Amino acid sequence: MAEKKYIGLDIGSVSLKVVLVNEKKEVLEEHYVRTHGQPLETTLEVLKGVYSRTPREQIKGMAATGSGGKLLCEIFGIYFVNEVVSQSKATATFYPDVRSIIEVGGQDSKLMLLEYDETIGQIKVADFAMNTMCAAGTGSFLEQQASRVGISIENEFAELALKCKNPPRIAGRCSVFAKSDMIHLQQEATPVHDILAGLCHAMARNFKSSIAKGKEMAKPVAFQGGVAANKGMIKAFEDVLGLEPGELIIPKHHASLGAIGAVLMLMEKGEDQSFRGLGALESYIRDRKSDMAVLEGLKGDKYDIVTHCIPIKENGRIEAYVGVDVGSISTNVVVIDKDKNVLARRYLMTAGRPLEAVSKGLFEVGMEIGDLVDVKGVCSTGSGRYLTGDYIGADIAKNEITAHARAAVNACPDVDTIFEIGGQDSKYVRLENGAVVDFAMNKVCAAGTGAFLEEQSERLDVAIKEEFGEKAMNSCGPCSMGERCTVFMESDIVHHQQKGAAKDDLVAGLSYSIVQNYLNRVVERRKVGSRILFQGGVAYNRGVKSAFEKVTGKKVTVPQHHDCMGAIGSAIIAMEERGWEKSKFKGFDLRKRKFEIGSFECRDCSNICTVKKVEIRGEEPLHYGDRCGKYEDSGKLKKGKGIPRLFNERMVALFKSYPKDKPDAPNGMKVGIPRANMFFELYPMWKAFFTELGYEVIASNVTNHELVKEGVENIAAETCFPIKVAHGHVMDMVNDDIDYLFIPSVVNFPNDSPKLVHSYMCPYVQGLPYMVRSAIKLEGKDRKFRVLQPVFHLEWGGKHLKDVFREIARDISQGGERVEKAIATALGAQQKFYDTLAARGK
Repeated sequence: MAEKKYIGLDIGSVSLKVVLVNEKKEVLEEHYVRTHGQPLETTLEVLKGVYSRTPREQIKGMAATGSGGKLLCEIFGIYFVNEVVSQSKATATFYPDVRSIIEVGGQDSKLMLLEYDETIGQIKVADFAMNTMCAAGTGSFLEQQASRVGISIENEFAELALKCKNPPRIAGRCSVFAKSDMIHLQQEATPVHDILAGLCHAMARNFKSSIAKGKEMAKPVAFQGGVAANKGMIKAFEDVLGLEPGELIIPKHHASLGAIGAVLMLMEKGEDQSFRGLGALESYIRDRKSDMAVLEGLKGDKYDIVTHCIPIKENGRIEAYVGVDVGSISTNVVVIDKDKNVLARRYLMTAGRPLEAVSKGLFEVGMEIGDLVDVKGVCSTGSGRYLTGDYIGADIAKNEITAHARAAVNACPDVDTIFEIGGQDSKYVRLENGAVVDFAMNKVCAAGTGAFLEEQSERLDVAIKEEFGEKAMNSCGPCSMGERCTVFMESDIVHHQQKGAAKDDLVAGLSYSIVQNYLNRVVERRKVGSRILFQGGVAYNRGVKSAFEKVTGKKVTVPQHHDCMGAIGSAIIAMEERGWEKSKFKGFDLRKRKFEIGSFECRDCSNICTVKKVEIRGEEPLHYGDRCGKYEDSGKLKKGKGIPRLFNERMVALFKSYPKDKPDAPNGMKVGIPRANMFFELYPMWKAFFTELGYEVIASNVTNHELVKEGVENIAAETCFPIKVAHGHVMDMVNDDIDYLFIPSVVNFPNDSPKLVHSYMCPYVQGLPYMVRSAIKLEGKDRKFRVLQPVFHLEWGGKHLKDVFREIARDISQGGERVEKAIATALGAQQKFYDTLAARGK
């Protein structure tokens, strides 16, 4: 008899996994294929290949799992298996010693904890957790970031990441914030291998804190899913989880264990299926109709963007000015003459190497214009303006708003509104008579910028330059998607794909999403005029321009050099703001300027900044990356020496408004106060009250990396960052030698305006003591302290405040005149703090 064979399918958001397994549970064929937004078509092609090699009568069953598996099961009438069940079944079968499973795929990540159940004699899932709607910290995110720095995700990424000795800190909580962190590191000339290692560690930390959430991971641990092929991620998980060699197992078929598990569940069921063939899938693909909500089709003028430069007549050297715009995605170099004509320009990818990119751009421009120009001034702009400005010898550095506005007025004197969308930033500028009267930029989140469009076009296998705009304009029913977070938009795309939406409708829907995100998140309620210029690299995209016109109902103009407007504006600024006799410009050919990039940790304060040091042969080194400017101020373009450090002054006032650090009549007992939340507002009052009663007041340590890690890993719910850090501050005090831990709940504050009815604190701030108690064990034999948890309603006035302090005093066995004196001193110290701030503000 011919042996029985089974097919297992795992249809994920990014890839398709197909396995052919025999009745001995041996994997005969394994296929891992990217779906590029067409999961059903890809499945059909792979299954045709399997059937061409295996007689149909030998195949006794088929089972599917994954986010797209349910639809396929409905089409074929086959067995569907839940992803957690299929993954754990395969792991328990082939690796029975494993007790914890980390599975990270394209858009999902899971933790499964296994245990042996003696009653059924099998390994079962004891607990599991999955990522939320947000796909931050999954495989597609790593892949996007790899493509942004021009690195192959398959082998090169891991090889480079393993070279790093000291990974920089990158946000792993949100993929968009991580992207912003990467940009800053790139602009500070951080080596690519350090950034890649930082991404791996950020993902591992994110998994531990947001999915594991304090769950104990028993060893050995299996790491599976497509991301397990990345050795950089393997190293990061070993480091973050503190695993010894051999405690993290990478299964042989790590990417396809879901598909294998689906087959194993089918075999356990013991029912052979008579497979109906591929006809049902072929007819579904041919006849399907999407029932998703659609938007109005995009229409607009076909426009050709000309970016020609004015040729130089060879009749002697002419006066010229150079503008350089170093952005997160692109680096632009422009040379103009004194009549503001563009003589030469370059638009290059920054690719995480700003100094190399600007050197290349200058060299190419220099080759084009030769010795025909005499450079009189250079201006740098963009997020990397100081580093590159110092490197090339810029005479001045200007912010992007000023540069873009100056170029826009030059291109169109009556412009009143600028929409600018670049790779990582988007800006809105409002002008009146050529002067900026209002502006806004995207916040920390880079949702709805060019990098996102590029990533999605790559996922859909659509060329961003020409094809994306063409497809968007061809759509009759653009898909309606979210306009909030790029990660949610990404999930929407996957959802629409699984429902069978056409590519034209997907890219048109994305065009609408970008526009709605920009208008709602950046422009908000600001005025949009009647003469609108659309600038930045995204302006090349006809779909986005058309969507702007549809949504605003106004004509939108794309200027000639839309992608280099920042560089043009900075060149014009160099010409108009000349305050130097001779330019410091170091020339167009900087290829011989050898530089080395290193880094060191500055430990002069709790920030523990990683400072980048750019050493150029024969010159003073350049420093970037310190938060306080201690090293950065050495840069020639830096401004601001002698500016008062107002945050430092406020901190001094907070601690010294009540000057005593020890009580006059100590009772030998200590009160610990976590340095978090309302500590930064009410500490003078609390410190004075306890010190006057004879207690020594101890604050937790200043926020540092270790403390942040403690908080993030011990919190039970998903909250904002300050609340996570507050948990870290409580953890910092738990093992201290204290007698009382003071964690008050501050519900509201006095109203500064008679127009206000109430002035409530954020619910998280109000609920901090209760959240802390649910996440951290504060009572028990090993705890030597008592928790003080008073509730302050400061809005209720002085009498209530005094009553709360009297209640605290009774709780710690204090009373009499001493308490009243302590209350009066506490209120006086708090008022002194406010008076100091008001006087300094004036």
